[in-house]
Amino acid sequence: MQFFSRFSPIRAYKDLRLFLTGRQPYELGFLALAMAITGFFVYAFMRNDIPPEPYSPNIIYFKNYAANRTDAQIKAQQALDKVDQDKRIAAQKAREEKLRSQFKQVDDAMSKWGL
Repeated sequence: MQFFSRFSPIRAYKDLRLFLTGRQPYELGFLALAMAITGFFVYAFMRNDIPPEPYSPNIIYFKNYAANRTDAQIKAQQALDKVDQDKRIAAQKAREEKLRSQFKQVDDAMSKWGL
C-alpha cells in the first residue's frame, strides 16, 4: 500500500477531469478520434483469425546407389532425373511469373495514382 501513499487514484481522477474541462470541444473530438484509431490498430494486430500453417518439414531422401554402376546406367538415371528437374523448374518459373504479374498490377495501380 506504499504505492498509494505517493499516488492517489482520487487525485489522478480529479487532475484528469480538470485537464479535460479546460480543453476546447474540438480538442476532445480529436482525442477521441486518436484513441479510436489507436484502439482499432491494437485490436487489428491482436486479432488472430488466421491460424498458422501447419509445419511440414522438407525431408529430402536420397537413393543408395551401388558403387559398381556402369556409366551407361548413370547416364540413363540422369536422363530420368532431368525430366523431373525440368518439371520442377518450370513450375517454379510459373509461380515466379504469377507473383511478378501481381506485383506489376500493384505497381501500375500505384503509378496511376502518382505514387
